[in-house]
Amino acid sequence: MQIKISDYNYVLDNERIAKYPVEPRDSSKLLFYYHEEISHQRFTDIVDLLPENTHLVLNNTKVIPARMFFKRETGAVIEVFLLNPISPSNVISLAMEAKYEIIWECVIGNKKKWKTEEVLSAEVEINHRNVQINASFADREQNEVKISWNSEDNFSDLVEAFGKIPLPPYLNRESEETDIENYQTVYSKNKGAVAAPTAGLHFTDAVFEKISNKGIQKSFLTLHVGAGTFMPVKAENAIEHPMHNEQLVFSREFVEALLENHSFVVPVGTTSMRSLESLYWFGVKLIENPMSHFFIEKLFPYEERTEISTLDALKAVLSYFERNQLKEIIGQTEIMIFPSYKFKICKGLITNFHQPSSTLLMLVAAFVGEHNWKKIYSEALNNDYRFLSFGDSSLLIP
Repeated sequence: MQIKISDYNYVLDNERIAKYPVEPRDSSKLLFYYHEEISHQRFTDIVDLLPENTHLVLNNTKVIPARMFFKRETGAVIEVFLLNPISPSNVISLAMEAKYEIIWECVIGNKKKWKTEEVLSAEVEINHRNVQINASFADREQNEVKISWNSEDNFSDLVEAFGKIPLPPYLNRESEETDIENYQTVYSKNKGAVAAPTAGLHFTDAVFEKISNKGIQKSFLTLHVGAGTFMPVKAENAIEHPMHNEQLVFSREFVEALLENHSFVVPVGTTSMRSLESLYWFGVKLIENPMSHFFIEKLFPYEERTEISTLDALKAVLSYFERNQLKEIIGQTEIMIFPSYKFKICKGLITNFHQPSSTLLMLVAAFVGEHNWKKIYSEALNNDYRFLSFGDSSLLIP
Protein backbone atom coordinates (compact mmCIF):
# COMPACT_ATOMS: atom_id res chain seq x y z
CA MET A 1 0.00 0.00 0.00
CA GLN A 2 1.40 3.39 -1.01
CA ILE A 3 0.07 6.92 -0.42
CA LYS A 4 2.34 9.68 -1.72
CA ILE A 5 2.30 12.54 0.77
CA SER A 6 3.45 14.89 -2.00
CA ASP A 7 -0.02 14.46 -3.56
CA TYR A 8 -1.45 16.36 -0.58
CA ASN A 9 0.63 19.48 -0.84
CA TYR A 10 -0.36 23.04 -1.67
CA VAL A 11 1.27 26.46 -1.22
CA LEU A 12 0.32 28.07 2.10
CA ASP A 13 1.95 31.46 2.56
CA ASN A 14 2.60 32.58 6.11
CA GLU A 15 0.21 35.54 5.83
CA ARG A 16 -2.64 33.06 5.24
CA ILE A 17 -2.16 31.55 8.70
CA ALA A 18 -4.47 33.19 11.24
CA LYS A 19 -2.43 34.22 14.26
CA TYR A 20 -5.52 35.26 16.26
CA PRO A 21 -9.23 34.40 16.04
CA VAL A 22 -11.86 36.78 14.68
CA GLU A 23 -14.23 38.51 17.12
CA PRO A 24 -16.87 37.38 17.73
CA ARG A 25 -15.78 33.83 17.07
CA ASP A 26 -18.92 32.90 15.11
CA SER A 27 -18.31 35.69 12.55
CA SER A 28 -15.66 33.67 10.71
CA LYS A 29 -16.11 32.73 7.07
CA LEU A 30 -17.72 29.40 6.25
CA LEU A 31 -17.06 27.54 3.01
CA PHE A 32 -20.07 25.33 2.25
CA TYR A 33 -19.30 22.32 0.05
CA TYR A 34 -22.47 20.44 -0.88
CA HIS A 35 -22.52 17.67 -3.50
CA GLU A 36 -19.55 19.22 -5.38
CA GLU A 37 -21.01 22.76 -5.30
CA ILE A 38 -19.29 25.49 -3.27
CA SER A 39 -20.78 28.62 -1.72
CA HIS A 40 -19.42 31.18 0.73
CA GLN A 41 -21.19 31.97 3.98
CA ARG A 42 -20.61 33.12 7.56
CA PHE A 43 -20.40 30.61 10.39
CA THR A 44 -23.62 31.97 11.88
CA ASP A 45 -25.37 30.61 8.74
CA ILE A 46 -24.45 27.04 9.59
CA VAL A 47 -27.76 26.32 11.31
CA ASP A 48 -29.63 27.01 8.04
CA LEU A 49 -27.25 24.76 6.10
CA LEU A 50 -27.53 21.69 8.33
CA PRO A 51 -30.45 19.35 7.59
CA GLU A 52 -33.03 19.01 10.41
CA ASN A 53 -32.16 15.33 10.94
CA THR A 54 -28.50 16.21 11.64
CA HIS A 55 -26.90 14.61 14.69
CA LEU A 56 -24.06 16.98 15.58
CA VAL A 57 -21.17 15.37 17.47
CA LEU A 58 -18.69 17.58 19.34
CA ASN A 59 -15.47 16.88 21.22
CA ASN A 60 -15.65 18.39 24.74
CA THR A 61 -12.00 17.93 25.65
CA LYS A 62 -10.39 20.86 27.44
CA VAL A 63 -6.87 22.11 26.71
CA ILE A 64 -4.58 22.09 29.73
CA PRO A 65 -1.67 24.54 30.17
CA ALA A 66 0.73 21.73 29.30
CA ARG A 67 3.96 23.77 29.08
CA MET A 68 5.81 23.91 32.41
CA PHE A 69 9.01 25.91 32.80
CA PHE A 70 11.72 25.23 35.39
CA LYS A 71 15.03 27.02 35.99
CA ARG A 72 18.34 25.39 36.85
CA GLU A 73 20.65 27.11 39.35
CA THR A 74 22.71 28.25 36.37
CA GLY A 75 19.66 30.12 35.04
CA ALA A 76 19.09 27.73 32.11
CA VAL A 77 15.38 27.25 31.40
CA ILE A 78 14.07 23.69 31.01
CA GLU A 79 10.66 23.29 29.38
CA VAL A 80 8.59 20.23 30.28
CA PHE A 81 5.76 19.74 27.78
CA LEU A 82 3.22 17.20 29.04
CA LEU A 83 2.23 14.51 26.51
CA ASN A 84 0.77 11.42 28.21
CA PRO A 85 0.37 10.46 31.89
CA ILE A 86 2.18 7.31 32.98
CA SER A 87 1.60 7.00 36.76
CA PRO A 88 -0.43 6.77 39.01
CA SER A 89 -2.73 6.22 36.00
CA ASN A 90 -2.54 6.56 32.24
CA VAL A 91 -6.23 7.51 32.21
CA ILE A 92 -6.12 11.27 31.76
CA SER A 93 -9.17 12.06 33.90
CA LEU A 94 -7.64 10.13 36.83
CA ALA A 95 -4.20 11.61 36.27
CA MET A 96 -5.63 15.12 36.56
CA GLU A 97 -6.89 14.21 40.05
CA ALA A 98 -3.50 12.92 41.28
CA LYS A 99 -2.06 14.40 44.46
CA TYR A 100 1.54 14.97 45.56
CA GLU A 101 3.27 13.16 42.67
CA ILE A 102 2.78 12.13 39.05
CA ILE A 103 4.85 10.84 36.11
CA TRP A 104 4.27 12.07 32.54
CA GLU A 105 5.85 11.32 29.21
CA CYS A 106 7.07 14.71 28.01
CA VAL A 107 8.84 16.66 25.34
CA ILE A 108 11.79 18.27 27.12
CA GLY A 109 13.31 21.51 25.90
CA ASN A 110 16.99 22.04 26.70
CA LYS A 111 17.20 18.41 27.82
CA LYS A 112 21.00 18.23 27.34
CA LYS A 113 21.48 20.82 30.08
CA TRP A 114 19.36 18.87 32.60
CA LYS A 115 21.57 16.41 34.45
CA THR A 116 20.17 12.93 35.09
CA GLU A 117 20.12 13.14 38.89
CA GLU A 118 19.28 16.85 39.06
CA VAL A 119 16.03 17.95 40.71
CA LEU A 120 14.52 21.13 39.32
CA SER A 121 12.36 23.33 41.55
CA ALA A 122 9.84 26.12 41.12
CA GLU A 123 7.28 27.88 43.25
CA VAL A 124 3.70 28.78 42.39
CA GLU A 125 0.77 30.31 44.21
CA ILE A 126 -2.39 28.17 44.44
CA ASN A 127 -5.39 29.47 46.38
CA HIS A 128 -3.23 32.12 48.11
CA ARG A 129 -0.66 29.51 49.22
CA ASN A 130 2.91 29.08 47.99
CA VAL A 131 3.44 25.58 46.64
CA GLN A 132 6.85 24.14 45.73
CA ILE A 133 7.09 21.97 42.62
CA ASN A 134 9.95 19.58 41.91
CA ALA A 135 10.77 17.88 38.61
CA SER A 136 13.15 14.96 38.16
CA PHE A 137 13.74 12.21 35.63
CA ALA A 138 11.76 9.03 36.18
CA ASP A 139 13.24 7.60 32.96
CA ARG A 140 15.55 9.86 30.99
CA GLU A 141 15.63 7.59 27.91
CA GLN A 142 11.83 7.54 27.66
CA ASN A 143 11.47 11.24 28.50
CA GLU A 144 9.42 10.38 31.57
CA VAL A 145 9.41 13.14 34.20
CA LYS A 146 8.30 12.86 37.83
CA ILE A 147 6.57 16.00 39.06
CA SER A 148 5.94 16.34 42.81
CA TRP A 149 4.51 19.12 44.96
CA ASN A 150 4.13 19.78 48.68
CA SER A 151 0.39 20.37 48.95
CA GLU A 152 -2.92 18.50 48.75
CA ASP A 153 -3.86 20.30 45.55
CA ASN A 154 -4.59 17.94 42.69
CA PHE A 155 -2.53 17.98 39.51
CA SER A 156 -5.28 19.82 37.64
CA ASP A 157 -4.99 22.80 40.03
CA LEU A 158 -1.22 22.69 39.83
CA VAL A 159 -1.02 22.74 36.07
CA GLU A 160 -3.65 25.49 35.82
CA ALA A 161 -1.60 27.68 38.14
CA PHE A 162 1.86 26.87 36.79
CA GLY A 163 1.54 25.89 33.13
CA LYS A 164 1.20 27.83 29.90
CA ILE A 165 -1.26 27.17 27.08
CA PRO A 166 0.52 25.19 24.30
CA LEU A 167 -0.24 27.00 21.06
CA PRO A 168 0.39 25.20 17.75
CA PRO A 169 4.01 25.65 16.59
CA TYR A 170 2.97 27.15 13.24
CA LEU A 171 1.50 30.21 14.99
CA ASN A 172 5.10 31.13 15.76
CA ARG A 173 4.24 33.26 18.79
CA GLU A 174 4.14 32.93 22.55
CA SER A 175 0.82 32.36 24.29
CA GLU A 176 -0.94 35.43 25.64
CA GLU A 177 -3.54 36.01 28.33
CA THR A 178 -6.35 36.06 25.75
CA ASP A 179 -5.38 32.57 24.52
CA ILE A 180 -6.59 31.05 27.81
CA GLU A 181 -10.13 31.71 26.59
CA ASN A 182 -9.66 31.95 22.82
CA TYR A 183 -7.89 28.57 22.44
CA GLN A 184 -10.76 26.74 24.14
CA THR A 185 -14.21 25.82 22.87
CA VAL A 186 -17.16 27.30 24.77
CA TYR A 187 -18.27 23.73 25.55
CA SER A 188 -14.89 22.41 26.73
CA LYS A 189 -15.29 20.26 29.83
CA ASN A 190 -12.91 17.33 30.34
CA LYS A 191 -9.32 18.44 30.94
CA GLY A 192 -6.51 16.61 29.17
CA ALA A 193 -5.84 17.89 25.63
CA VAL A 194 -2.63 19.64 24.65
CA ALA A 195 -4.24 21.03 21.49
CA ALA A 196 -7.74 22.37 20.94
CA PRO A 197 -10.33 20.68 18.71
CA THR A 198 -10.22 23.86 16.65
CA ALA A 199 -13.27 23.27 14.43
CA GLY A 200 -15.32 23.87 17.58
CA LEU A 201 -13.80 27.29 18.28
CA HIS A 202 -16.40 28.95 16.00
CA PHE A 203 -19.39 27.85 18.09
CA THR A 204 -21.04 30.31 20.48
CA ASP A 205 -23.98 30.09 22.87
CA ALA A 206 -26.04 32.01 20.29
CA VAL A 207 -25.26 29.41 17.58
CA PHE A 208 -26.16 26.59 19.98
CA GLU A 209 -29.47 28.30 20.76
CA LYS A 210 -30.32 28.39 17.05
CA ILE A 211 -29.32 24.72 16.76
CA SER A 212 -31.66 23.80 19.61
CA ASN A 213 -34.50 25.89 18.15
CA LYS A 214 -34.17 24.03 14.84
CA GLY A 215 -34.38 20.70 16.69
CA ILE A 216 -30.91 19.54 15.66
CA GLN A 217 -29.59 16.91 18.06
CA LYS A 218 -26.12 17.29 19.55
CA SER A 219 -23.98 14.86 21.53
CA PHE A 220 -20.56 15.08 23.14
CA LEU A 221 -17.63 12.69 23.18
CA THR A 222 -14.08 13.21 24.46
CA LEU A 223 -10.88 12.76 22.51
CA HIS A 224 -7.87 14.25 24.26
CA VAL A 225 -5.98 15.82 21.37
CA GLY A 226 -2.26 15.05 21.54
CA ALA A 227 0.76 16.95 20.26
CA GLY A 228 1.15 14.27 17.59
CA THR A 229 -1.59 15.99 15.62
CA PHE A 230 1.07 18.55 14.58
CA MET A 231 3.72 15.95 13.72
CA PRO A 232 4.86 16.53 10.12
CA VAL A 233 4.68 13.59 7.74
CA LYS A 234 8.31 12.99 6.79
CA ALA A 235 7.91 9.69 4.93
CA GLU A 236 7.11 10.04 1.22
CA ASN A 237 4.87 6.98 1.61
CA ALA A 238 2.45 8.38 4.20
CA ILE A 239 1.56 4.85 5.33
CA GLU A 240 4.95 4.70 7.03
CA HIS A 241 4.16 7.77 9.18
CA PRO A 242 4.04 6.80 12.91
CA MET A 243 0.43 7.77 13.59
CA HIS A 244 -0.17 9.37 16.99
CA ASN A 245 -2.19 7.54 19.60
CA GLU A 246 -4.96 9.46 21.38
CA GLN A 247 -7.21 8.64 24.31
CA LEU A 248 -10.96 8.85 23.84
CA VAL A 249 -13.96 8.52 26.12
CA PHE A 250 -17.55 7.55 25.26
CA SER A 251 -20.51 7.48 27.63
CA ARG A 252 -23.24 4.88 27.40
CA GLU A 253 -25.76 7.70 26.79
CA PHE A 254 -23.71 8.82 23.79
CA VAL A 255 -23.81 5.37 22.18
CA GLU A 256 -27.54 5.07 22.87
CA ALA A 257 -28.16 8.49 21.27
CA LEU A 258 -26.06 7.49 18.27
CA LEU A 259 -28.04 4.28 17.84
CA GLU A 260 -31.29 6.24 17.90
CA ASN A 261 -30.08 8.80 15.35
CA HIS A 262 -27.22 7.72 13.10
CA SER A 263 -28.73 8.54 9.71
CA PHE A 264 -26.97 11.91 9.27
CA VAL A 265 -24.09 12.31 11.71
CA VAL A 266 -21.95 15.44 11.34
CA PRO A 267 -18.82 15.56 13.51
CA VAL A 268 -17.38 18.90 14.52
CA GLY A 269 -13.71 18.53 13.66
CA THR A 270 -11.36 15.78 12.58
CA THR A 271 -10.97 14.64 16.22
CA SER A 272 -14.70 13.93 16.47
CA MET A 273 -14.59 12.20 13.09
CA ARG A 274 -11.65 9.99 14.10
CA SER A 275 -13.45 9.16 17.35
CA LEU A 276 -16.70 8.18 15.66
CA GLU A 277 -15.02 6.02 13.06
CA SER A 278 -12.89 4.41 15.80
CA LEU A 279 -16.07 3.61 17.74
CA TYR A 280 -17.42 1.74 14.71
CA TRP A 281 -14.20 -0.29 14.45
CA PHE A 282 -14.33 -1.13 18.15
CA GLY A 283 -17.78 -2.58 17.47
CA VAL A 284 -16.30 -4.63 14.62
CA LYS A 285 -13.58 -5.90 16.96
CA LEU A 286 -16.19 -6.92 19.54
CA ILE A 287 -18.17 -8.84 16.92
CA GLU A 288 -14.98 -10.63 15.88
CA ASN A 289 -13.89 -11.19 19.49
CA PRO A 290 -16.09 -10.12 22.47
CA MET A 291 -12.94 -9.92 24.67
CA SER A 292 -11.30 -7.26 22.47
CA HIS A 293 -9.69 -4.20 24.00
CA PHE A 294 -10.56 -0.74 22.71
CA PHE A 295 -7.42 -0.02 20.73
CA ILE A 296 -7.73 0.76 17.03
CA GLU A 297 -4.46 0.20 15.21
CA LYS A 298 -3.41 2.55 12.42
CA LEU A 299 -4.32 0.26 9.51
CA PHE A 300 -6.95 -1.97 11.13
CA PRO A 301 -9.79 -0.56 8.93
CA TYR A 302 -7.97 -1.61 5.75
CA GLU A 303 -7.80 -5.32 6.55
CA GLU A 304 -10.03 -7.61 4.50
CA ARG A 305 -13.15 -8.76 6.35
CA THR A 306 -16.87 -9.30 5.95
CA GLU A 307 -18.78 -6.00 5.86
CA ILE A 308 -20.47 -5.18 9.17
CA SER A 309 -23.27 -2.61 9.28
CA THR A 310 -23.04 0.57 11.35
CA LEU A 311 -26.09 -0.55 13.32
CA ASP A 312 -24.60 -3.93 14.18
CA ALA A 313 -21.28 -2.40 15.22
CA LEU A 314 -22.96 0.15 17.50
CA LYS A 315 -25.19 -2.57 19.00
CA ALA A 316 -22.07 -4.58 19.79
CA VAL A 317 -20.61 -1.59 21.63
CA LEU A 318 -23.83 -1.07 23.61
CA SER A 319 -23.83 -4.78 24.54
CA TYR A 320 -20.27 -4.31 25.81
CA PHE A 321 -21.52 -1.53 28.10
CA GLU A 322 -24.36 -3.72 29.38
CA ARG A 323 -22.24 -6.84 29.81
CA ASN A 324 -19.65 -5.01 31.87
CA GLN A 325 -22.12 -2.67 33.63
CA LEU A 326 -20.21 0.40 32.45
CA LYS A 327 -21.25 4.04 32.29
CA GLU A 328 -18.31 4.99 30.07
CA ILE A 329 -15.54 3.36 28.10
CA ILE A 330 -12.01 4.64 27.59
CA GLY A 331 -10.17 3.63 24.45
CA GLN A 332 -7.12 4.42 22.37
CA THR A 333 -6.96 5.08 18.66
CA GLU A 334 -4.20 5.58 16.15
CA ILE A 335 -6.57 5.24 13.19
CA MET A 336 -5.22 6.68 9.97
CA ILE A 337 -7.80 7.87 7.46
CA PHE A 338 -6.67 8.40 3.88
CA PRO A 339 -8.22 8.05 0.41
CA SER A 340 -9.72 4.56 -0.09
CA TYR A 341 -11.16 4.66 3.45
CA LYS A 342 -14.92 3.99 3.53
CA PHE A 343 -16.66 6.12 6.16
CA LYS A 344 -19.01 4.17 8.39
CA ILE A 345 -20.74 6.80 10.55
CA CYS A 346 -19.94 10.32 9.32
CA LYS A 347 -22.07 11.96 6.60
CA GLY A 348 -20.77 15.52 6.88
CA LEU A 349 -17.85 17.35 8.51
CA ILE A 350 -17.30 20.77 10.04
CA THR A 351 -13.60 21.55 9.92
CA ASN A 352 -10.98 24.28 9.51
CA PHE A 353 -8.37 24.36 6.74
CA HIS A 354 -5.38 22.14 7.43
CA GLN A 355 -1.65 22.19 6.86
CA PRO A 356 -0.18 21.00 3.54
CA SER A 357 1.10 17.41 3.50
CA SER A 358 -0.64 16.51 6.77
CA THR A 359 -2.61 13.48 7.93
CA LEU A 360 -5.61 15.78 8.52
CA LEU A 361 -5.59 16.94 4.91
CA MET A 362 -5.49 13.28 3.81
CA LEU A 363 -8.57 12.69 6.00
CA VAL A 364 -10.41 15.53 4.25
CA ALA A 365 -9.35 14.13 0.86
CA ALA A 366 -10.67 10.71 1.88
CA PHE A 367 -14.02 12.28 2.77
CA VAL A 368 -14.65 14.60 -0.19
CA GLY A 369 -12.52 12.93 -2.87
CA GLU A 370 -8.97 13.47 -4.11
CA HIS A 371 -9.96 15.93 -6.82
CA ASN A 372 -12.49 17.82 -4.69
CA TRP A 373 -10.16 18.69 -1.81
CA LYS A 374 -7.99 20.61 -4.27
CA LYS A 375 -11.04 22.43 -5.58
CA ILE A 376 -12.10 23.34 -2.02
CA TYR A 377 -8.66 24.57 -0.98
CA SER A 378 -8.15 26.57 -4.19
CA GLU A 379 -11.51 28.23 -3.62
CA ALA A 380 -10.56 29.08 -0.04
CA LEU A 381 -7.18 30.50 -1.09
CA ASN A 382 -8.75 32.55 -3.89
CA ASN A 383 -11.32 34.01 -1.50
CA ASP A 384 -8.93 35.07 1.26
CA TYR A 385 -9.93 32.48 3.83
CA ARG A 386 -7.82 32.35 6.99
CA PHE A 387 -6.11 28.98 7.57
CA LEU A 388 -5.31 26.59 10.44
CA SER A 389 -6.29 26.68 14.12
CA PHE A 390 -7.58 30.25 14.43
CA GLY A 391 -8.72 30.35 10.82
CA ASP A 392 -12.05 30.10 9.03
CA SER A 393 -14.36 27.09 8.82
CA SER A 394 -15.96 24.77 6.30
CA LEU A 395 -19.03 22.54 6.22
CA LEU A 396 -18.42 19.59 3.92
CA ILE A 397 -21.27 17.38 2.73
CA PRO A 398 -20.09 15.14 -0.15
